[in-house]
Amino acid sequence: MINLSPIAFVKNIRAEIEDDNWGDVISVIELDSAFSEEALFQIETFSHAEIIFYFHLVHDNKIETGARHPRNNKDWPSVGIFAQRGKNRPNQLGVTTVKILKREGRQLFVQGLDAIDGTPVLDIKPVMKEFLPREEIRQPVWATELMKNYW
Repeated sequence: MINLSPIAFVKNIRAEIEDDNWGDVISVIELDSAFSEEALFQIETFSHAEIIFYFHLVHDNKIETGARHPRNNKDWPSVGIFAQRGKNRPNQLGVTTVKILKREGRQLFVQGLDAIDGTPVLDIKPVMKEFLPREEIRQPVWATELMKNYW
């Protein structure tokens, strides 16, 4: 059994789950009171961070374990849940690379986090070039079409 507790929560203007237009969203990630501001010291010296969060509003009856059409669009192929980034995943985990704007105490201000207000954050990791892919990234055409208006 794995037990995880949120380290922080998201604060932003997006209260509803939406599929697109996340690029300009400014979010504040506020650490839980169990953490002092020291936990974020020097995070602002990085340009980007990876935010790992929990899709807390996905109901158990919506969890996918097999294949489906992304966004239920029949024009796109049916692909396995692990071959897409949909929220209805077995462990309901999301990961997004965000731009760090600033840090104030226990608050981290970021841009481009595709998580709604109140979302529990499980971890924050700075982006380091050495962890990025060394090879060219490839993806199917449907994924490019799906992401057209995402950011």
